Amino acid sequence: MGYQLKRPAMDEILARLSETYEIYAPKVFELDSRFSDQDTIRYGKVSSVDEIVFDRQSDYSFKETLLPVNETLFYFTEDQTSIPAGPQKDLLIFAKSCDLHALKRLDQIYLNNGPEDFYYKRIRERAHFVLIGCETPCENGFCADMGTNRCEDYALYVKVEGDSVFVDVKEEAFAACFKDACDRETVVEPDYVTENNEHVTLPRQLTPEICKDPIWESYGSRCILCGRCNFACPTCTCFTMQDIHYKDNGNVGERRRVWASCQVDGYTDIAGGGSFRKTAADRMRFKVLHKIYDYEKRFGYPMCVGCGRCDKICPEYISYSAVVNKLAAKENEEKGGSISE
Repeated sequence: MGYQLKRPAMDEILARLSETYEIYAPKVFELDSRFSDQDTIRYGKVSSVDEIVFDRQSDYSFKETLLPVNETLFYFTEDQTSIPAGPQKDLLIFAKSCDLHALKRLDQIYLNNGPEDFYYKRIRERAHFVLIGCETPCENGFCADMGTNRCEDYALYVKVEGDSVFVDVKEEAFAACFKDACDRETVVEPDYVTENNEHVTLPRQLTPEICKDPIWESYGSRCILCGRCNFACPTCTCFTMQDIHYKDNGNVGERRRVWASCQVDGYTDIAGGGSFRKTAADRMRFKVLHKIYDYEKRFGYPMCVGCGRCDKICPEYISYSAVVNKLAAKENEEKGGSISE
């Protein structure tokens, strides 16, 4: 069911919902960018429609609302452990279509990939998602080519036009809030893009020889192994463990899991001083092929959702989409086809 209402009415609804929900959405954090004089759009708690950024893509994804950057798994003393309490409220998270498709990837890794992850599950079960439509394509995204430009799996869809707010309600639990406050009931259809500025063609049958291709050295020579591409990506799921000791004897403290990156030094270190994928080229190859090839071989669809954040955030202007297109072109060349420029 769709509803049209005024901005103040929507703010009143958000205020009521905040009594039982933590509401997260992309918002502007002033002067919080990697450049000192620029703002960042990332996820934070909101209480008003005016705080939510609807018309631009967030620099960082919704991922940290379900997977905290730094999360305590348990506390320990000399003779016992205890698990910290989970969320006290449900979550209401505003996200664009590509990010809602990324949610499917996170669920696949943490819930449908062997034993369920207890910490992810207890947050995920309390999460409800609000779709933000896309009227115009974002700068670096290629969601249309990845089939993630449109999504039907959401609790609410919200669109703001001037002083009016249009809402499509799919979860019945939210219907009463809007029915009592709306100006009128109407049909509301989500906006979505059908064409991107950036285009990507996925390779379909990569051969083992691609692992030795010079393309990896070419891009690896530019990569500074900062890991920003992984942290901005909505589908990267890697983390590492840290034990924090409160006392010098090391018997009291907490264990945390912290976001990690397959691109940074130390991630593949093992006992005895060994390390897999030592060079930037090796790590670049692993990341790209995992996103578009290995994951799909296992689960039936690519890990990448085409949001383009990795291209946007890279300080060396390495284009993930350009790498993928070059792989597809090489595959086409090997088959005797022509390579389009």
